[in-house]
Amino acid sequence: MFDINKVDRNIELFIFDIFIAIQKIKKVSSKFDNVDELLHSFTDWDSVVREFEIIGEASKYLLRDKLVEYNNQRIVDFRNQITHEYFGIDQDIVWGIINQKLTPFEQTILKLIKNIEPSLKQELIESFIEDNYYLDFIIEALRELNHA
Repeated sequence: MFDINKVDRNIELFIFDIFIAIQKIKKVSSKFDNVDELLHSFTDWDSVVREFEIIGEASKYLLRDKLVEYNNQRIVDFRNQITHEYFGIDQDIVWGIINQKLTPFEQTILKLIKNIEPSLKQELIESFIEDNYYLDFIIEALRELNHA
């Protein structure tokens, strides 16, 4: 029987999923000076919310494997809130997370990436570059990981 709670996916893939989702949020949100502008651009708003869902879902596996501190449980909780209470999302909280919490969490993810075995890291970078060939800013961010 299939166990929905069992994921046979390398933890390193979740780390890269988070890294890419963060890059997308940063790119999209950088076009706006405030949350009202972002909120009124429904495709951009939906994009940011979706990327936060990805970050939260992937983060639960990092928590499970104790790769991030327990205080990051709030990321998973936030994912659950935006997924299950979509119409109750507080845009000011989203904007605050983008501007105050995203960069510190990105630094945590970069430390995890730095600790990935070098040949595996290179293989993953190449794979994610292939998958995101149409997103120049993602390719650039992934290539920068080789020099970090």
